[in-house]
Amino acid sequence: MELPRRERGDELLQPGKLNALRDRLRRMSPAHDLTTVIACAFDHRTRMLPFVYASMRMVPAGVRAIGSAMADAGFNRTRIVLQQWNPNFKPSQMRLDGRIPDLFLVSSMQIHTASCKALIRDACRIDAAHRPLIIAGGPKTVYEPWDVFSADPSDPAGADVAVTGEEFVLLSLLEVLLSIHSGNGTLRDAFNRAKSSGLLDSIPGLVYAQADRRGAAVELVDTGIQRLLGDLDELPHPVHGYRLLEPPSRGPTLGPSPLPADRVRKVSPISSLVLTYGCKFNCTYCPIPAYNQRQHRVKSGERILDEFTRLHREYGLSYFFGADDNFFNHKERTLDIIDTLARAQIDGVSFYKKMRWGTEVTVHDTLQLRDYLPEVSAAGVRALWLGVEDMTATLVKKGQSEDKTTEAFQLLRRRGICPMPMMMHHDTQPLYTRKGNYGLINQARLLRKAGAVSLQVLMITPATGSKLYEGTFTSGMAYDRVAGRDVEPHMLDGNYVVASNHAQPWRKQFNILTAYAYFYNPIRLAIALIRPKSRVRGADAGMQVIGMCGLAQTIRRTIGWGFRLIRGGIRRRFEAPSSSIPMRSTTGDTASHALPGTPNVEFINLGFNAGTPKPVHAGAVG
Repeated sequence: MELPRRERGDELLQPGKLNALRDRLRRMSPAHDLTTVIACAFDHRTRMLPFVYASMRMVPAGVRAIGSAMADAGFNRTRIVLQQWNPNFKPSQMRLDGRIPDLFLVSSMQIHTASCKALIRDACRIDAAHRPLIIAGGPKTVYEPWDVFSADPSDPAGADVAVTGEEFVLLSLLEVLLSIHSGNGTLRDAFNRAKSSGLLDSIPGLVYAQADRRGAAVELVDTGIQRLLGDLDELPHPVHGYRLLEPPSRGPTLGPSPLPADRVRKVSPISSLVLTYGCKFNCTYCPIPAYNQRQHRVKSGERILDEFTRLHREYGLSYFFGADDNFFNHKERTLDIIDTLARAQIDGVSFYKKMRWGTEVTVHDTLQLRDYLPEVSAAGVRALWLGVEDMTATLVKKGQSEDKTTEAFQLLRRRGICPMPMMMHHDTQPLYTRKGNYGLINQARLLRKAGAVSLQVLMITPATGSKLYEGTFTSGMAYDRVAGRDVEPHMLDGNYVVASNHAQPWRKQFNILTAYAYFYNPIRLAIALIRPKSRVRGADAGMQVIGMCGLAQTIRRTIGWGFRLIRGGIRRRFEAPSSSIPMRSTTGDTASHALPGTPNVEFINLGFNAGTPKPVHAGAVG
């Protein structure tokens, strides 16, 4: 179920491709007075551990990156709306500079699917003659692009096109549309002309619908897997995106102007930055290696320093989170970044005194860099999220063990770096064991003793794009309904037990809450304040406060599900979610993003009907 790989040697864009595209769009933009609204879908039912704080206090990197790309290409009349801050926003009522926008973009994760669809449906309420071109993107559409379209004639509300790639794909689409856009028609009209003439088929990373007269999708055309940007220094600077943010509001409409620069730090004290992409491990539950086409992509140390510096000077930002898959993945490239930051100064002050940042790594790679941890600390790193998963390596083997995890955590604490372990709970793991450390509480205790400042415990669930995804369903492990309540997308965040073969799955649900309560409690807070173990006392106490608040939210939202699991009545799924709409590639072959069970489209030659698509059911698609 992983995304297919492009031909070897064709995974990456040629160097300079994105820069050249940006320059062409800059020359085109003055002739097209485009207005754009970018919405980040957010389901507030997902507000609980482990992201209860960051979900509201950190602008997501994805929508900000798209906004930066638009502004960098010359389209400055762009606004970014976060549903986290604007829960009542209605696209049907949006006006930017007094007019309906030309483009409406929606970015969503899988857990925010309900909100994503609601935004698209509301945007479709705008009169067709003035409706903006609706583009869906983000992790949701990377793996399930078909789900943002509708085949229902009575409710045909859906996106016009899904972008299954990164900035280059969107900007390439925009270039094609502007090349045929006339002043008399809308950008959506230009899109329909480009679609019917085949101009979109040369842009890998798109899925678009062929619709009937009522607007319902009858088939989806998949242009294939995107080519990835290899040199991340070509990405638009993130500083542009912060100039486009819609201020927090309870109203349904847009404000007259974006968030002032001097308020950015107040509402978003943490900034997310893309430093690297890719991970050398091939965990069966993780879609990251396949998404990155087995490539490791990085920014240079000089570029990263420039991003830190400009964001600090223009917005006063001092706390950052690196959106890395595994920052320590490549030793030489990591040290280039670390050395640049450790030697840098900002306004005459050492970098590490100005900046505090953290990112994700593994235990194995942390120990590989043990001799360089002083430099890591000197580069401003104050927290590292480590994918421990299971300390005994029974579930996942990434070079971790009890001794290695303890050693890595202690090394980090000595350098003033907070270890932030991420754990996975699974069917065969008990809550507690008398001998050994296989139990969940045993491992939480060991991590705390080793110096863990926070704890993330999630139940392993089927992740779209991973090797395990289809098998989780075909084996009957995944739930469809429990005690009369359907499993909804917002419940796929790991906090809910929605896939298990355990005879008493409710135990798994309450085990997670128990582990959190063991780690986050007033006694731990008092100990962190009175008897700090190292220089990270403030962070230790602060995480206890955040953890206890988050735990209260997690209990409130998940305890009812636990009682439903006790009642039983579990109905299981035996097929992975897939498109009900036929999908095909641009040449009529199997679509790259089609999952098993997707209806295919077989091209047949019938003389005068040559090339006529004939829908057939292809149970082995994907």
